[in-house]
Amino acid sequence: MRCLLNGIITAAAGLLLCVPLHAQEPAPAAGPSPAAGYDIHVTAPHVVEGEERGPFHHYCKPISPEPVIQCLIFESTEPGAPLTQIEYMVAKSLTRSAISRDDWNDDWHDHAVEIAGGRVQVHDLPEAEAAQVAELAATTDGVIFHLWPHGSSIPTGEVSIAQAVGHVELSEEEYAASAAGGATPEE
Repeated sequence: MRCLLNGIITAAAGLLLCVPLHAQEPAPAAGPSPAAGYDIHVTAPHVVEGEERGPFHHYCKPISPEPVIQCLIFESTEPGAPLTQIEYMVAKSLTRSAISRDDWNDDWHDHAVEIAGGRVQVHDLPEAEAAQVAELAATTDGVIFHLWPHGSSIPTGEVSIAQAVGHVELSEEEYAASAAGGATPEE
């Protein structure tokens, strides 16, 4: 038997009971948590540790209007699937002025290129809404933090950067143009 925090287990009349260590006040009504709202379900493959894997299941939500979108990423849709990656999708207007071209080419990818490659699927939405999600995502760059090494039974503390399949490195001219609001490859 498990007791909530600040409780003990005791045996009384042959029954196991959870007895609070002290009187507890009723919990206040809970408002929305930061974990609420990861409702946009997308699948896409990634390059992880040099190998194409996936498709991975992304559960995403916007957290600011620029846009900045964050995604919890799992290898399956099973209820007990471990969280293996986190992706941040950030407006190109923000990333291209804050991230050096070399760092962008190493760690980031252009979602317009990824979506144009046909490997991204938006699930559980009507076709028109899925197209709107893809259109918004195409205005962002992504960075994927891989948290759980492939084949490991537990996370090990190793964190690596995964990459989109079909990632295209940008030349100095393309990067400068995109930072100024110009088009990038495949746009």
